[in-house]
Amino acid sequence: MNTNIPSQLQPFIQMVDFIGMAMGNNCEVVLHDVSKIEHSIVAIKNNHISNRKVGGSLTDLALKILKDKSYEEKDFLINYSGKTQDGKILRSSTFFIKDEYGNVIGMLCLNMDVSKIVETRNLLDSLISGISTKNQNSTYLDENLPTNEDGPMEDLSTSIEELTSSIILRTIAETNIPPYRMSANEKMDVVKQLNEKGVFLIKGAVSEVALHLKTSEATVYRYLNKI
Repeated sequence: MNTNIPSQLQPFIQMVDFIGMAMGNNCEVVLHDVSKIEHSIVAIKNNHISNRKVGGSLTDLALKILKDKSYEEKDFLINYSGKTQDGKILRSSTFFIKDEYGNVIGMLCLNMDVSKIVETRNLLDSLISGISTKNQNSTYLDENLPTNEDGPMEDLSTSIEELTSSIILRTIAETNIPPYRMSANEKMDVVKQLNEKGVFLIKGAVSEVALHLKTSEATVYRYLNKI
């Protein structure tokens, strides 16, 4: 027994191996201890899919779930889309492991690599119709994957630093305004969005946000206080 892992999560370690072996090499199985955001992965099977390993961090979706506490209303998420850093398309599901008070303490995640299935379907579609409506070189065909009612899209980064930068850069890009042209209110809105995504649960996130927004850490803290 690994004493560094909470006792309530210990029984799920064997489940990781069992499910991974039963589902086959195209299914990555991951067990997260959510009390350790930066090093949450305590067990993983078939990690060749995302290239993550024990000691890796939570995902952007997991951060958002912790921040908005959506786990209080449901026990799991089924069939949402995700992608790895090297572009693999995933069909993912997450089971929330809770304590006796209903607080989430862990997450058991299944990530099925469906990239080849999507490519095959696109090929069949093009043969049937004679016209391909998809870019055959593209691996980002997330709209073709089943999603839950919230339609989340998960980014499986291999490190906490990459995850933090990815969320910040993506949020800034969605504004279509470069940081040096942003007003104070626009920067505060970016900070608000990042806060809702759980970015500030990550250690050192304030300095990273300040760097990307071309402002000071004190200003970011001031925006957070106003929010």
